[in-house]
Amino acid sequence: MYRPLFAVAISILLSSCAASPPPSSARDLAALDGVTSGIMGIPVTTSSADARNHFLQGQRELDLARNFEALDHFKRAVAADSTFAIAYLNVANTGNSLDEFKTNLARAESFAAQASDAEQLEIQIARKGLENDADGQLAAAQQLVAKYPQSPRAYLTLGNLETGLNKNADARASYEKALALAPRFAAAHVALATSYLFGEPSDFNEALQHFQAAEALAPKEPAMHDNLGDAQRALNNLSRARVEYTRGHALNPRDAGMLQQRGHVNSFAGDYDAARADYDSAMAVGRGNERGFFAPFRAYVSAYAGNAPGAIVELNRLVAQADGMGIPDPVTVKINALSNVALIGIDIKDFANADAALKQRTPLMMQQADRVGSAGFRRAQQQGVAYFNAWLAARKGDYKTAKRETDRLTALVTPDANPRKMEPVHQLKGFVALYQGHNAEAAAQFAQGNLLDPYIKFNYAMALDGSGKSDKAKPIFRELAIYNFNSLGYALIRKEAQQMAM
Repeated sequence: MYRPLFAVAISILLSSCAASPPPSSARDLAALDGVTSGIMGIPVTTSSADARNHFLQGQRELDLARNFEALDHFKRAVAADSTFAIAYLNVANTGNSLDEFKTNLARAESFAAQASDAEQLEIQIARKGLENDADGQLAAAQQLVAKYPQSPRAYLTLGNLETGLNKNADARASYEKALALAPRFAAAHVALATSYLFGEPSDFNEALQHFQAAEALAPKEPAMHDNLGDAQRALNNLSRARVEYTRGHALNPRDAGMLQQRGHVNSFAGDYDAARADYDSAMAVGRGNERGFFAPFRAYVSAYAGNAPGAIVELNRLVAQADGMGIPDPVTVKINALSNVALIGIDIKDFANADAALKQRTPLMMQQADRVGSAGFRRAQQQGVAYFNAWLAARKGDYKTAKRETDRLTALVTPDANPRKMEPVHQLKGFVALYQGHNAEAAAQFAQGNLLDPYIKFNYAMALDGSGKSDKAKPIFRELAIYNFNSLGYALIRKEAQQMAM
């Protein structure tokens, strides 16, 4: 499934709300500082000691994936210094909603002139991300590294942007440089491990080793057990993954994410009652927007169980209930759920539900575009609309409309400074060819799409198989059969992938 490639804005959607941090007596904060916020190498510009202290505490919590606690500290930092540009940026990046992101990015930009050149570059990276300028983000990160070659954090920033562009060899070199400068930098170990977990070429054992190195630096932090659980999932050790997530939740019972992760494991293991119970528990504990974003995973259980229409029922219920859930950003929750309904409807040819979902989704997306007021963001929203319109039309066999909407998408992505911008166009052309039985053409198109998306990768394999290249398709089916990372697209193809892998 296509998602617009503006990485900065995406991070806010699953994030946080103001919350008081847990008692510090349970954690050795000085030791944690030494592997997180004590490793900077770039200036932090504020004249307030209190603001600086809260900013660094926020950075520690952010490095340790405690986003709620991080946001609390970043908000305290700007309360102590109302001109603290980089702290406003971090409020934006860890905040509650699209409005909060927009407002605090603008505040960061308004005070950027009195910040350091490093902080100005970080703010530019965020703005360029919102404007779909991935090349500009990369150039700014390269400037950051050139100006601060001894900063591990500068290399971490560069590596993260290279990862987003699928420049995995470059990203791994950047993370390795960060670790050469600061071998005890926990976030760099996690980033390198994540690259080996999800990037190509993958190496799950290498990922496990770096997650273990990070865990050794902060063994009582829930996120470290979250990471270890992910590595065990990749290695198809589901029982070990379940143990790690349970351990992570025990370390911080307020962390609903570990319960969600355990729900994923139970979904893959076929224990659907346990999976639903875990998702229910996660929603009960969840803070901020979490309840609204955990709920779709509960719906996916029905898809794993072979009842995709049941998932549509749950997702439509979420859309109806979102405004009354007391969450900070119900609009984004509704857009996410409606996108899921449309995907299922397209996949199983439930055109009535797909049509209804897109009719609700489009005006909500354009409302967001109006609120943000960014040309690049508006274009990204329009891209998402055109993509689904073209895909649904192709699935219906209306190839004239599919071509018109694909041409519209092509025009919309053309201005983007992003080497991956044509991926969704190739995916649509792949679906059009596949639905018409033109398997060789479909395979050629899907090969140029986002093969990190298991739904696209599965359809690529199906096209290969249908064009007589089962020798190339079979390894892909085998990989997908035990992929063990949750998305709706994967829920829809997992059982068939397992059958094709035999």
